[in-house]
Amino acid sequence: MEKKLYIETYGCQMNIADSDVIASVLTGDGYKLVKEAGEAGLILINTCSVRENAEKRVLNRLQQLRYFKKKNPGLVVGLAGCMAERLGEKLFDAGDLVDIVAGPDSYRDLPVLAAEAVSGKKAINIRLSSCETYSDILPVNSGHDGISAFISITRGCNNMCSYCIVPFVRGTERSRNPESILKEAGMHFESGFREITLLGQNVNSWRWISGNETMEFHTLIARVAAIDPRLRVRFTTSHPKDLSDELLKTMAEKHNICRHIHLPVQSGSSRVLGLMNRGYTRADYMKRIESIRRIIPECSVSTDIISGFCGETDEDHKETLSLMEWAGFDFAYMFRYSERPGTLAAEKFRDDVPEEIK
Repeated sequence: MEKKLYIETYGCQMNIADSDVIASVLTGDGYKLVKEAGEAGLILINTCSVRENAEKRVLNRLQQLRYFKKKNPGLVVGLAGCMAERLGEKLFDAGDLVDIVAGPDSYRDLPVLAAEAVSGKKAINIRLSSCETYSDILPVNSGHDGISAFISITRGCNNMCSYCIVPFVRGTERSRNPESILKEAGMHFESGFREITLLGQNVNSWRWISGNETMEFHTLIARVAAIDPRLRVRFTTSHPKDLSDELLKTMAEKHNICRHIHLPVQSGSSRVLGLMNRGYTRADYMKRIESIRRIIPECSVSTDIISGFCGETDEDHKETLSLMEWAGFDFAYMFRYSERPGTLAAEKFRDDVPEEIK
């Protein structure tokens, strides 16, 4: 019987890239990708845990998939990614919603987990790795547009921002081998893709050490841009403390590196930034914006902002508004703070700003 796989992806571009890794692993095991959930014998939901609302959407979707399980008693449903890592075996407590639970570092194990689930067992692997980057796995396009491709160049995060669940569900930061990145970028270009986005939780902290030589992110992105002048190159997400002038100068020199930087500020108040453990002040952030405007005057800048973090006052909020007005962001992703269990903020601070104020 033909094995058919359907993948549904929630969350950021990194999850899209991870879904392509999952597709590669499972098609290598004989699965065929299908475009409709009703056609599949294995449905995998690749998940995000950054905000509470993202998890609620996934839980609602799992309830909907009960319809397919009733029609097809042999159907296997798996949860992959950050939500799987965070909740682990608790996902099995909800009855027959989930048969497989696979954390972000366990995708190589999916053929074994799928075989266990097909045989009627619950299957789980949520072990985090200090070295897994999937650098030797060439991804399979699991359903995006054929124009823009995403390449994960780092996994995990070391920053430990107090509000953030990422270090706990994706582990410590590790950089991927540059040759594997260049090979994948070249493959995408040869396949017809004309835009590549390099991805990482803090993408510009990528660093590769080989012997006595160290390659920094600005060198890597220059090599990707050199694949072909017709290839547009982007990157996300930058951390203000890692955005170097060397990178900005490389962007100014390489005309096929897109003139856009996503630079999350989260708050315009140095006091709140300290509570968030962001590693920079308001003045530090403004200096980075000034460098962008000086070196790449035509560059667009976007940001992320959290409203209503623990202890935030009206004065803190006004500082954020004044920073936004000063910076003139081209767009911003803005969210009200939602406490994530297990984070430093959940352990140390009281979520004391009322919802209507957020």
